[in-house]
This record gives sequence, C-alpha cells and structure tokens, in this order.
Amino acid sequence: MNKRELTKRYLLFIISLFFAALGVAVTKHGELGVSPISSVANVLSLRFTVLSLGSWLIFWNCVLILGQILILRREFQMIQLLQVPLSFLFGYFTDFGMWCVSFFPIEHYAVRLLFVVCGIIILGFGISLSVIANVIMNSGEAFVKAVSDKTKKNFGDVKIGFDVFNVVLSILLSLIFFHGKVVGTREGTIISAFLTGIVVKFFTKIFREKTETFLKQ
Repeated sequence: MNKRELTKRYLLFIISLFFAALGVAVTKHGELGVSPISSVANVLSLRFTVLSLGSWLIFWNCVLILGQILILRREFQMIQLLQVPLSFLFGYFTDFGMWCVSFFPIEHYAVRLLFVVCGIIILGFGISLSVIANVIMNSGEAFVKAVSDKTKKNFGDVKIGFDVFNVVLSILLSLIFFHGKVVGTREGTIISAFLTGIVVKFFTKIFREKTETFLKQ
C-alpha cells in the first residue's frame, strides 16, 4: 500500500468517524436510548451533566484502549495508540452532531422513533466506511478483537457478549445514579443492537467495490 492510498484510507476513516458520531447524536436526540457501545457514556452524561456526551464517550473509549493494553500487553501494537486522538475526534464530532440536531422538536413518540431509525442508518453508514477504510479499528471493536484473540473465541460471539455487557452495565449505573430508575437505556438501544449490523452489511456491499477502486487510484 503506497502513501497516497494510505492517506486516502485514513481520510476515509475520519469521514467515517464523523458519520458514526452524527448517528450517535441523532439517535440520542430521540431520547429512546443509544447504541450499546455508547450506552454507558450516555447514562454517565445524564447523571454528571458537567461533561457532555462527547466528553464521556472520549473517557469510555480511553478506558477501552487501556483495557486493550492490559489484555494484550506486549502484543499491543503501538499504531493502535492512534485510537486515542481518534477517540477525541469522535467525541467532538458527537457534540457537534448534538448541537446540529438540537433544533429539531421531538414532542411525539413517532418522531423520537424516527430519529432512532435515522440515527441507526447514519451510524451504520459511518461504520461501513470504517470497514472499507481498513486502517484502524475504533476502540470498541479493537477491545472486542483483543478479547477474541486472547480467549480464542469467535469475534462475533465476543461482540454480542460485549454489547450485552454494555447494556447491563448502563442499566446498573442508571439504577444506582437515578434511585432505582432505568434512564438512558431504552427500546432504542435494543433496536440499534439488532439493526446496526444489518445496515453496515448493506452499505458495505453497495460502496465497497467503487470506494476500493477510488482508494487505489
């Protein structure tokens, strides 16, 4: 892979971060929960409002990066430290997206549900671009891969387990911080868990061939 192609792939990855973050913001605005990977940060942002959702996502991503280092130890590749600045970028993009959608009213449940669906589509599109870019994983996916590699378990199975862990942890934090109430993790989280993968496969299938051709030019 030459420098020109590598530069294009990293630029595509940054673009993918923007759309993924925008998808999180749009889903969040629906107030029916966010994707499993963002659910812990979402609950924390609702309880400790001094920090934005984007800031809590940065914190959570850094925790996952630290987790990779502890799991992989000497096998951790230094190039993966690029996840740190990219996590900050993702957090900033999320807050920008939150500002963009803040002007849209969400008085009716149907509108909230529409925001969730639109957010999932945008998120899935962003993830598909990162898959096509194929340069570095986001911290969540990289953490799952680290666990998968160490335990010799199937990546997909570990991913499902990790998503469930995030949802359970977010619910527990909510019960603790909001006096027994479940806040920030709702039906939108479940819908996102089921549909995001389907959307990613759909967009990857459509855009992979043409995008790969462009990247290699």
